[in-house]
Amino acid sequence: MLKSLEDSVRIFLLRHAQSQGNVDPSLYRDMADHAIPLSAGGQAQAREAGRRIKEHLQAIHGEPGSARVRMWTSPYERTRQTGDVIVEAAGGWVTDRREHILLCEQQFGLFNGVPDDQLPVRFPDEYALHSKQEQAAGKFWVRFPLGESRFDVATRVHQAFGTFHRDLRKHGIEDLIVVCHGVTLRAFVMMWCHYSPEWFETEGNPGNCAIRLIEGSEDRGYIFEGFEDP
Repeated sequence: MLKSLEDSVRIFLLRHAQSQGNVDPSLYRDMADHAIPLSAGGQAQAREAGRRIKEHLQAIHGEPGSARVRMWTSPYERTRQTGDVIVEAAGGWVTDRREHILLCEQQFGLFNGVPDDQLPVRFPDEYALHSKQEQAAGKFWVRFPLGESRFDVATRVHQAFGTFHRDLRKHGIEDLIVVCHGVTLRAFVMMWCHYSPEWFETEGNPGNCAIRLIEGSEDRGYIFEGFEDP
């Protein structure tokens, strides 16, 4: 008899490895956010994350082939590349991989890639209005101009959960690796574990390649803290 989802599923949630945009934010002036690749340091970070996942899966299952492990990634270049390296470093543990568009980064709209200190200079009216709305309603609820709020991210991430439920119920896949982004990862944990918006606001953004483990409906926290942004 198939175990319930709450008893069965295990999710390794990862933020992508260091990107070239993390190292040099000016890259955003000439390149779309989704197209920014990993840095050389990010490649090394992803290998370490893959090694950590391999060790964890070995401790649970024994040898590769004893469990189906599916990877899901955001369709951004940095998450795809992080997934590539993890698959290689995990040594045969990842049995297949797919992409989910709802796992993408928060859309920052007009402010995307603009340093915080440049926002009031480049977009004085929009920045003033956005700041006023944040003070009145809170950061979680307010949309970026032409972009998303954190509430929007949480809503769309929740829409993806049916996919992961089907992985277990229809295909018997109990181990998932989800490679996404910092805000997306926090929204995932919030919605899966039924945390509050207040929890989200007090929970810091994870480091690059941080790995957070969910078992059933239980948040086990970070099994690897990852690497700090430069």
